[in-house]
Order: sequence, then C-alpha cells, then structure tokens
Amino acid sequence: MSLLLSVAFSLFAGLMMTRVFKKLGLGLPDVTSFLIAGVLVGPFCLGRLGVPGLGFTSFEEIASASILSNAALGFIAFDIGNEFRLDQLKKIGRQAVIIGILQALTATLAVDAALIGLHFVLGEEVFPLAAAITLGAIASATAPAATLMVVRQYKAKGPLTDLLLPIVALDDAVGLVVFAISFGIAEAVEGGSLSIATVIADPLLEIACSLALGALMGVLLTLLEKMFFSGSNRLSLTISFVMMTIALAEITVPLVAGVDISFSSLLVCMMLGTTFCNLSEFSEDIMYRSSRWTIPLNAVFFVISGAQLDLNVFRYPVILMIGAVYIAVRCFGKYFGARLGADITGCSSDVRKYLGITLFPQAGVALGMVVSAQTLGAEVGGLVRNIVLFSVLVYELFGPMMTRDALKKAGEITVGSSDEKNHERFRKAPGKACAGNAALQASASSALNAASADVRSAAAAQPANVKSARAAQPASRVSAKTAGAPAEKD
Repeated sequence: MSLLLSVAFSLFAGLMMTRVFKKLGLGLPDVTSFLIAGVLVGPFCLGRLGVPGLGFTSFEEIASASILSNAALGFIAFDIGNEFRLDQLKKIGRQAVIIGILQALTATLAVDAALIGLHFVLGEEVFPLAAAITLGAIASATAPAATLMVVRQYKAKGPLTDLLLPIVALDDAVGLVVFAISFGIAEAVEGGSLSIATVIADPLLEIACSLALGALMGVLLTLLEKMFFSGSNRLSLTISFVMMTIALAEITVPLVAGVDISFSSLLVCMMLGTTFCNLSEFSEDIMYRSSRWTIPLNAVFFVISGAQLDLNVFRYPVILMIGAVYIAVRCFGKYFGARLGADITGCSSDVRKYLGITLFPQAGVALGMVVSAQTLGAEVGGLVRNIVLFSVLVYELFGPMMTRDALKKAGEITVGSSDEKNHERFRKAPGKACAGNAALQASASSALNAASADVRSAAAAQPANVKSARAAQPASRVSAKTAGAPAEKD
C-alpha cells in the first residue's frame, strides 16, 4: 500500500507542480515540472521525513517502482515507431539516417578527445582512461521520452519535428554499437582482453534480434486486431501486446564464445510500433488512443526519474568539473554533428540551425549504459555513474526547455498550441457551456416533436400502417437522443 500511495502522490505532485510554474509565469515544459516534483518527493526532500506514502524514502523504494518506468519507456518507443511509416520514410529516410549517425559519432569523438586530454592533465588516479573512453560512448545516447513529451505538449509540426523523432529513435541503435565498441576498448585498457566477439557480434546481434522480435510481435498484433470490432477492445489488445513485448525483451539467451542473445526494449517496442502502423488499417486510431491512455503513465515516469537523481554528486568538485566538460563538449558534438548532417542532406536553414539543440536531452538510455559500466570495477564504474548522474540532472532540467525554444524559433510551435487553448476555452464565460448544452437539448426536443408529428400524420393518412408508424416512433426518439453515436460492436 505504501508504494501505491507513493506513486499516486508522485503523480499528484507532478500535476500540481505544472500549475505552480504556470501561476509563477515561468512557462516551463511539463517534463521539467515533473522532474522537479520528483526531486521534491525523492529521498533528499520529502522522503527524508520518513512518512510512508509521502514521497520515496530511499532509492531502493524507487527501484521497486521500476516496472512503471519500464512500461512507460516501452510505450514511448512504441509511439515513436509510428514515425516510421513508409510514406514518411520515402521523404526523410535518407536524411534521418545520415544525420542520426553523424550526430552520434561526432558527440562520441568530441567527448573522447576532450576527456582523454583531461585524463592526461588530472592523472590516472583521479580520472582513469577507461572512464574517459566509456563516457565518450555514453555521450551518443539521447533521451527519446523527454523529446516526445515536448513535441506532444506543444503539438509541434514541421520539417524539423518530422526529422527529430526518427533521428531520436535511430540514435538508440547507433548508441548500442558505439557503446559496445568503446566499452570493449575500455575493458581492455583496464586489463581485460579485447574480444572481437564481444565488441562486434554482441551489439549487432542485439540489434538484429530486437528488430526481428519487434517485427514478429507487430505482425501478430495486426492479425489479432482483425478479430475485434470495437476501438476499446483493440486498444486493450494493443496495450497487452506492448507489455508482453517489454517483458520478452528482458530475456537473455547465452550462446557460445561469450556471445549472448539479448534485446533492447526500446528497439523492440519501436519495431513493434513501426510494423503495426505500416500493416494495420486501424493503426492511426489505435496509436491515438494509446497515446492518450499513456499520459498519466508518462507523468509518473518523469516524476520517478526526478526522484532518482542523486544530489550527492554535488559534494565532489572533481565530478562537477569533469561533468561540466562532458556536458559542454557533448552539446558541441551533438549540435555540429547534426548541422553537418543537415548540410550534407540539403535540409532547410531552420533545420540546420535548431536540430542539434533538440538532441541535447539525455536520460534513460545513458543510465542503462551506466549499469553495464559497473563491470569495470567499483572505482571506475562509480566515477562514470556519478558523472552521468550529474549530467542527466542538468540535461533533464534544462534540455526540454531548450528543445521547446528551438522548436519555437523554427516556427513549429505556434502561439497557444499547448494547453493554453484549453485554458482560454474554459476561462471564457461559463454561460457559453450551459448555452451549448441548452441548445443541444432544444435540438433533441425539436427532433422528438418532429418525429411524433410525423407519426401522427402517418397514422391519420394511412390507418392500415398505424402499427408500423408507432413502431418507428421509439426508433426516432432513440436516434434523436443518441445523435448519431451507434453502440460499439465487440
């Protein structure tokens, strides 16, 4: 009960935080509000009070809610898969692939160069070479969740948005390969052996198996959707398939020579969405319903992500210094890598100027790489973890705002395109809503009266058909009341 209460309170705190910032006139994206609310309900603020249900008292308690975070990431990846419709890929596929690869590699090479140089300045004892190489690989990762939430909240549309989401999705696959190669080199530096099977075969096998599993689940979902005729049942089936896919992606099958069959849950769910949206005739409706259903789940995910931020990193000046270099150089690499790719592929000036800024956020994928980095040992693994935690804290708090501002400057977020329109609509004279209801009732009443008059005239003109005319009267009344909303079949 305590965990459920903590999760419910987290959602409530996140929603209230969005209202606080709107009242203060700060206009922060909802993602940033949720993350700040997470810090407040985490172990360093309300959690310190030790009141069950009033925030998370420890990182272990936060970890027990990881099933919600995993589910949210799976649905986010499933939703991003909708961006890979074949008609869309024919237009932007080449641009997305080239830019996606270049921005990831440029960020990795730039961070590697800067941190390896810093390693020689600080020395092996303070900043090991293996940590510098591993951080370079982690720099390639981008946070799809924060980017998607900003795009959704502000209803961004345009060539920059069309390119952004596929690039963020491709970034996961590129990051897996880059991290595997760099991490293999880091292990060799730390005294291990450089295994070609581990460095090359593992990431390629993981990508191939992830895409195959996602495609298989997408085909099955498309076939089974045809057995149902109501949107509600189709949505329920879709939700069950996404959750099953997330669970299956956790399986690891050991093979020979140290090679394992493993899956990336983000890639699997993304491929599930891609296959489904290209094969199913119901995909647009189901994708829309699914995105609305997951709104509270995504809010909880970001609040929990905020609660996971470890504020202890501010106690170590060396970590803050290395983290600041990592953040600055990674942003440089992302921006100029994206700009180089946009120049090569002939993108518009707005895309060239602002695309790189939208790729700054970093969180879930990077933290997953940090878990793998712990095998380098307590010293190196702990150093990598603290630096990445510090950078994630900065990226997640400021990245969504920078993404929003970049999309605004590119002209893809129009004034009032977020929930400001809803606010304006409900702020108008309350009588309008009542007047609308009254008009609807008057219209229904007129329809009932007209139907009754038709029945009476039919009865007078054709006595033989009185019974059939009376039988039509209830049907007319039902039609007038329902106003064209037929009951769903299952």
